[in-house]
Amino acid sequence: MLISVLTAVHPAGSAFLTETRKCIEAQELPSGCEVEWILQEDGPASDIASIADGRPWIRYAANGVKLGIAGTRNLALSRAKGQLLQVLDADDLLLPHALATLIPAFADPTIHWAVAQADDLLPDGTRKSFPPYEGLPFGRVPAGAVNRWAIEHHGSWPIHCAGLMLRTASVRIVGGWGGLPTDDDLIMFAGLSGVADGHFDQATTWLYRQHSNQTVRSDHHRSWTEAGRRMALQRAVAVKNAALRLGPASADDQSHTVSIAPSLKAKSQ
Repeated sequence: MLISVLTAVHPAGSAFLTETRKCIEAQELPSGCEVEWILQEDGPASDIASIADGRPWIRYAANGVKLGIAGTRNLALSRAKGQLLQVLDADDLLLPHALATLIPAFADPTIHWAVAQADDLLPDGTRKSFPPYEGLPFGRVPAGAVNRWAIEHHGSWPIHCAGLMLRTASVRIVGGWGGLPTDDDLIMFAGLSGVADGHFDQATTWLYRQHSNQTVRSDHHRSWTEAGRRMALQRAVAVKNAALRLGPASADDQSHTVSIAPSLKAKSQ
């Protein structure tokens, strides 16, 4: 099985990228599993591209222009070949057992997403753990349960989307990441978790790095996050009212193997 680790990056946010690469290389993968790193740069190609030199498992590409986080993640999604996607921000770290902890959950074809616990990684290198939010137990999470929690808490979510593992085809079914400047991951997850069961693991498998240059600390993020959370919550309510449900996943997802020809409109010009 191939797992696609998906990372959006831009030069100002690439200071920790070597550590990120090393944490992927250190993964203790189950037998028969391989990893590709889909590294998508937001903007023109830069020196970031050199991280793929001599490492064919790293599949780097640049947008060419600045598109923002959602567009960058979706372009990365369009290149992913793995049956499973592991989200990994450019400044965060997977612990060595991260992928091996969550992959077994997907042996059940009715599980479409999984996530585990995270510790904060502080600037001095120490870690800070925090308890999970009450009301969302570990184990199987029925479709709609996460969104109900978010609705009851007025747009706060009990799960950190930066650590999600997802069925690639399932993310494609819900249209990828939401197209707003912030909280695109919440918008995507509100759709997916509303129609599909998931798995919430009590193990700590990743580190969320706290630092002064985090995107979530920027004025840009703060000015748009209310709109992003509102759209995610609106989607949660809409999905609930529609009573949609994803069925069991295909055992052999080949959704990446599509053939693209020139559009009919282009041919006529």
